[in-house]
Amino acid sequence: MSGVPASLRSVVDALKVEVAALHAELPRNALVVWTAGNVSARVPGADLLVIKPSGVSYDELDADAMVVCDFDANLVEGTRNPSSDTAAHAYVYRHMSTVGGVVHTHSDYATAWAARREPIPCVLTMIADEFGGDIPVGPFALIGDDSIGRGIVETLSASRSRAVLMANHGPFTIGKDARDAVKAAVMVEDVARTVHLARAYGEPSRIDQADIDRLYQRYQNVYGQGTQK
Repeated sequence: MSGVPASLRSVVDALKVEVAALHAELPRNALVVWTAGNVSARVPGADLLVIKPSGVSYDELDADAMVVCDFDANLVEGTRNPSSDTAAHAYVYRHMSTVGGVVHTHSDYATAWAARREPIPCVLTMIADEFGGDIPVGPFALIGDDSIGRGIVETLSASRSRAVLMANHGPFTIGKDARDAVKAAVMVEDVARTVHLARAYGEPSRIDQADIDRLYQRYQNVYGQGTQK
């Protein structure tokens, strides 16, 4: 029997369609292999999230495959076990009220930085625009409980970044909604690769903090449609 309130039925069904479609962006952008990685979305008006099931091929991830969990990572709706990272996602939603989407990938370059436990330095305007400074490293944590979630929240609460490189694991990103978090996942891999390539020719030059601040404020508040005066 469904644990989703009838008043949220249409909202949850729409999120299942959206989250399923966003999962397709991960292999399309070469951010995952096999069944690794996950996208989740907060259900507005309830302590619920929509996420993919564990160990299921991306080719099988349609709206009907999505599962719904509460913020204690308990299965509320669905026939399959939820993603093994559900507890981490749930912890983020529980402790970061403005977050509407969470994404985890094992993208090659960002994960390589995570393996080195090294922040990605703010040496590109894109990093300043998207992440507001260095992309930080979170603590090492084992999968299975909310330890990863605690590390994400602790690290991002002290940063403007929407991405964290969990040590020896890989990137997690957050956003105002699931699409925004997927965008951050695509962008963190792009800048991780570019900075890695730059280092082959020498140490990249950091952007001054005052310029980082100006770039971040412009991009967040002026760039795009519907924001310019």
